[in-house]
Amino acid sequence: MSVQDERVCPLSSDIFYDILRRLDGVTLASAACTCAAFSSISKEERIWENVCYSLWPSTNENDVRNLIRSMGGFRKFYADCFPLIVNKDLALVPLDSFLEYPEEWCEADYFEDYDEYNSITPSDFVSLVDITYKDRPIFSKVLWGISESDVIGRWFYNSPFHIDFGNLDVNDNMREVIISGADGLPLVESVDIERKEGKLWVELQDRLRLSWIIVNTKVMRAVNISSLIPLGVQRHWPSDTDFLVQFGSVLSAEEILPCQVVECILLAKFRMLNDTASGCVNLELTQVSMQLEDMEGFHVNGRNSLMVLKKALSCRKSRNYSEVIESCNLYSRVRSEIKEEKMRNESRIDKMCILSGIIAAVTFWFCIL
Repeated sequence: MSVQDERVCPLSSDIFYDILRRLDGVTLASAACTCAAFSSISKEERIWENVCYSLWPSTNENDVRNLIRSMGGFRKFYADCFPLIVNKDLALVPLDSFLEYPEEWCEADYFEDYDEYNSITPSDFVSLVDITYKDRPIFSKVLWGISESDVIGRWFYNSPFHIDFGNLDVNDNMREVIISGADGLPLVESVDIERKEGKLWVELQDRLRLSWIIVNTKVMRAVNISSLIPLGVQRHWPSDTDFLVQFGSVLSAEEILPCQVVECILLAKFRMLNDTASGCVNLELTQVSMQLEDMEGFHVNGRNSLMVLKKALSCRKSRNYSEVIESCNLYSRVRSEIKEEKMRNESRIDKMCILSGIIAAVTFWFCIL
């Protein structure tokens, strides 16, 4: 009997392994809690490497795989990047926070002379971007460092922070990313019809997914700064053929900016194209970009953006994606309240100026007469 058991056990382990390697990350983690055999097999790095590759095809590059292994392996990488950032501290943000920005920077601040800033450089960050449509990968890109930061040098720290994959596509001669009817896109006969019905608009909102993972190679940690699910879709003015699909998250800027939180805006830009062969409209991905904005809608500069991204590595996360969307919607409401409060303050100031002018005019004429 013992000899038979010895022959069966290795076979059973192989079968278990074949079963577990077909599971997604959440199911695999749940299966690991059921028995000791599953728990032991689920610790295999090869299984988690397959899980990460199925979610994020950009992790299949050799350099990225080596980086992930140096960070602690694919299992740890999945645990860091699968949950999304949630920030519910927005209720603590004062409505007059926009008044707290310093009017002037000293020379040391402007020219980046502090060691604490120099310890964070653009080359410390790696971006892993993956876009899927109906769970099918349509775009995967890895960016080592931050583009153009070496070109503009020290001015990067005081310029608006912006990462644009659209320009990189041209430089790298990447293939066009087009979503057509063969991919399950709703059939639209012309651009004019789409303007009236908006089928593609709704389709992008429901089926498009974007993941943007930031890896800090200095502290060896990673975080997904995307909402995964679109926060909104809008046409890109002035063109009627372009769509902007917005993703993002709310990042903590405590002890960095007066507003305490900033919005990370991730945009995927699509263009409607008339396909003469099929007679329908296709969508072409033309741009993928990231930027950070404060509560007033101003772009955060490079210096503060690097500090915010580094702080995001230790932000609170959640696997409940509805909670993530709720956090982003809460930020939008708070920002609207701040904007309305600012407009009310400006209106009161205008009224006071008008009243002061009237009083001054009446006083002047009274003195003359």
